[in-house]
Amino acid sequence: MPTPDNVGVRQVNYQGNQRMSETPLAVARHYGRDGLIRRLLVALSEAGKDIEHLSIDDLAPVDEFHSRRRRATEELARLLAPTATDRVVDIGSGPGGPARYLAATYGCRVSGVDLTPEFVAAATELTRRSGLAGTVDFQVGSALALPLPDAGFDLGWTQNVAMNIADRARWYAEMHRVLKPGGRLAIQDVAQGPGGALHYPVNWADTAELSFLRTPEETRAELAAAGFVVQAWEDNSAVAIAEMAAERAAAGGAGRPALGLHLVVGESFREKMRNSRRNMLEGRTLLINAVVVRDG
Repeated sequence: MPTPDNVGVRQVNYQGNQRMSETPLAVARHYGRDGLIRRLLVALSEAGKDIEHLSIDDLAPVDEFHSRRRRATEELARLLAPTATDRVVDIGSGPGGPARYLAATYGCRVSGVDLTPEFVAAATELTRRSGLAGTVDFQVGSALALPLPDAGFDLGWTQNVAMNIADRARWYAEMHRVLKPGGRLAIQDVAQGPGGALHYPVNWADTAELSFLRTPEETRAELAAAGFVVQAWEDNSAVAIAEMAAERAAAGGAGRPALGLHLVVGESFREKMRNSRRNMLEGRTLLINAVVVRDG
């Protein structure tokens, strides 16, 4: 049966000098919803999944909480090319889908860090039920003060996290700190496009107060200032637009699927997805994949 939502969660004190609406605590409140693990397990069981023996494919509709979902994870993983000897840190790990995918597919050891206790609890429990607890772990923590040792990881990973971070210099410095010299970092970012201000709400922010997009050029400059060298850089905006159109056409007039990210986001999911599509179609957002290398 579903376990309590706080199982395996270590609480932390959030730190920072941003105004209250920009603090990590405000971001955690935006994402946190009581009953997440119960909701996911009930839906998975009703969809005919064996919730005591879940596979990464069983979980893919509900645990890939980022643009383009599993496709994006697969493509970014191919760019990063982890090996079984690599130790990977997933910053902003959410419900844990990418961390489990990397461990199951490449054999690497993955540690996830996320602000939201509900996400960490769900990620921990789903990992146990998918038989990956020995290779994947999660803890609550801020990307601006990672509860991790210096130079402890061969590779880094982050998808759809930067949009909520105002202090990019501090965030990139933390990424640089926890990677070994020569370590590589895989990034999927929603970036600011030339089309102007966003339509809200979107998945990462109900209003502009929690949204801190940068242009691709600004992002590259900030990464370079933090000591990273770009190894690969891809604009996947056109691909994402084409996939959204294909998905809408395939769905037709069908109702909401039993398994999907609406279980994570809640009742506002449909409106947020409409705005996300509109923002990308109007050039207000771009979708970037990159791999950068810690210099020195």
